[in-house]
Amino acid sequence: MLRLILKVLVAGVLIAILYLLLTLRPVPAQVTYGVSFSTLQAEHLGLDWREVYSALLNDLKARNLRIPAYWQRTESSRDAYDWRELDFQLEMAETRGARVVLAVGRRLPRWPECHIPQWAQDLSWEGQKIELREYITAVVQRYKGNSAIQYWQVENEPYLKAFAFDHCGPLDEEFLKEEIALVHSLDARPVLLTDSGNLGKWVGPYKNGDAFGTSLYLYFWNPELGQFKTKLPALIYRLKERSMEIFFGPKKTFLIELSLEPWLVEPTQDASLESQLSRMDIDKFHEVIEYARKTSFDTQYLWGVEWWYYLKEKHQHPEFWDAAKMIYAQNAKK
Repeated sequence: MLRLILKVLVAGVLIAILYLLLTLRPVPAQVTYGVSFSTLQAEHLGLDWREVYSALLNDLKARNLRIPAYWQRTESSRDAYDWRELDFQLEMAETRGARVVLAVGRRLPRWPECHIPQWAQDLSWEGQKIELREYITAVVQRYKGNSAIQYWQVENEPYLKAFAFDHCGPLDEEFLKEEIALVHSLDARPVLLTDSGNLGKWVGPYKNGDAFGTSLYLYFWNPELGQFKTKLPALIYRLKERSMEIFFGPKKTFLIELSLEPWLVEPTQDASLESQLSRMDIDKFHEVIEYARKTSFDTQYLWGVEWWYYLKEKHQHPEFWDAAKMIYAQNAKK
């Protein structure tokens, strides 16, 4: 009897795997490429962020953007909002006919993950939540009339525990749901939630968002192991996406963070050019693009535009910028 039960279980698992494989989304013939842009990262590299942002729109001609509305830059003084940075980015995006994912919340792209104004850092978590509600409300109310915005991203990889726990603390899932509901109450556009592609389970973000985005890091580096490459086949992304769809229904999905810059443990400007290029050279750049294409996501946001510009302007290495320019030019021909 036990043997029969085991056979039935094994058969069920095999049938489930076969079903997944047969119903996977095919690899798209054409991928739409976007880009994530961070004013913080541009400044960390000693660049004028306005110059970099203008170049990605006017020279690269990227037309799908992810932009963080950093709390500490939008509200550096309590209840005193400075909209100049976001106004510049969103007005230019709208003028160029670009489509924007605008990210709001405490945890947003780029280290240290949680971006909190100095004045709010000593508040209790309950106190921070009050201020976060006000900041999110202010951002959405100001920009909901901007036609460039297609999605509101709420927090960044909120379920991921592997990074920045010391800065962010544990996830308050009830408050995350409250943030999502708040954005929904202010504007009809969909909410995007994100999770790590390599380390995330995807369940929470996929289930709770209107759309889902994940990340892809092919090359890693740490002091003990040096540089290493993920062993996950691209098929894993397709299987995970299909599994989420079966359990929670079809949703728009993105590869929202496709890493095309070196993984460093020190500030980029403190790392030698040789070290930077050993961890992300132009051959790896093209390898990552090709690997990502096989994940089946038809919209992919490249990560590293500030570094490509930095190499071009500061180190006379334009090959990354030029390669990205060709990618976006192919999109423009669609």
